[in-house]
Amino acid sequence: MSFLKDTSTNPKADNLKTGRLGENLAKRYLQRKGFRIIDENYRTKFAEIDLIAQFKDTLVFVEVRTKIGEQFGMPEESLNRKKINKVIKNAQMYIKYKNYTGKHRIDSVCIVLNENKKLIRLNHYENITL
Repeated sequence: MSFLKDTSTNPKADNLKTGRLGENLAKRYLQRKGFRIIDENYRTKFAEIDLIAQFKDTLVFVEVRTKIGEQFGMPEESLNRKKINKVIKNAQMYIKYKNYTGKHRIDSVCIVLNENKKLIRLNHYENITL
């Protein structure tokens, strides 16, 4: 009998890799739309904000949701009120820390990849807290 650790797959590590891939896709997409990325993976005790960007005169906090396939639900479905409230609190902390007084909003970029991690779709939702 072997007591070697199973190294075949690590679901948590796979999820992190998928999440980072989605964040990179979202970052490039937003940059092509004219967003200037200011910060990435900003953490406080509340949560993490995936991307913080400047778009024209507005500071934009971006939550990225990435899924492989949609057989177990769409990435949009994982954006519940609890998650959005965490992002709002985190954004408020960032604004206070930076003494920012201008316009701001929270957007989401939802991404679906195929099993080979190639992009199937990317949707950008602006001002998701309305």
